[in-house]
Amino acid sequence: MSKEPSAVVRERLPFLIGVTVLTAAVALLNIAWLTVVVGALALQTFWFFRDPDRIIPAGEGLIVSPADGKIIAVSEVKEERFLKDRAIKVSIFLNLFDVHVNRIPCSGRIRGIVYQPGKYLAANKDLASTENEQNAILLETPSGVKIVFVQVAGLVARRIVCWTKEGDEVERGARFGMIRFGSRTDLFLPLGTEIKVTPGQKVKGGASVIGIL
Repeated sequence: MSKEPSAVVRERLPFLIGVTVLTAAVALLNIAWLTVVVGALALQTFWFFRDPDRIIPAGEGLIVSPADGKIIAVSEVKEERFLKDRAIKVSIFLNLFDVHVNRIPCSGRIRGIVYQPGKYLAANKDLASTENEQNAILLETPSGVKIVFVQVAGLVARRIVCWTKEGDEVERGARFGMIRFGSRTDLFLPLGTEIKVTPGQKVKGGASVIGIL
């Protein structure tokens, strides 16, 4: 099943209420510079938790980006957790200014979820893929193709949120989680997938086509 935007609302509500109350309290102190600083923090928090709607591309075999950000690597590796085989790995780095809501790359059924505690290295470093805290999800398409996508915590990100669970039927572009604040998402696709992105390219979760199965 797909998660509705209400899941995002529940995740961000405590933060938005918190910074709003803090800003109002500081304003009562009538200290101009402190009010400006706290107000800027409040605006950044509201901006960070934005959740824009996206037009999801239609088409057979399309894989859309699971996250907003910049493509930092496209390589062939062995995916050890689920696939136990060679795969094309596409890595996306999310900075503090990117939308941090994650989206499902393609329609199918969730076959496995594995959470791994770990370090908080800078998410744009290669070691982050193996050593950082992360949450890996295995999806099987209706035709039996398996892909893996991984939420990876970063230097500042200390909270991985995943709303889907094993056995869920999910749709391409649906919201499934988020990472706070600044992070990385890795996507493992079968060899032979026609990759449509290159390192340095900016992508949008649910809207940008990463590849075609």
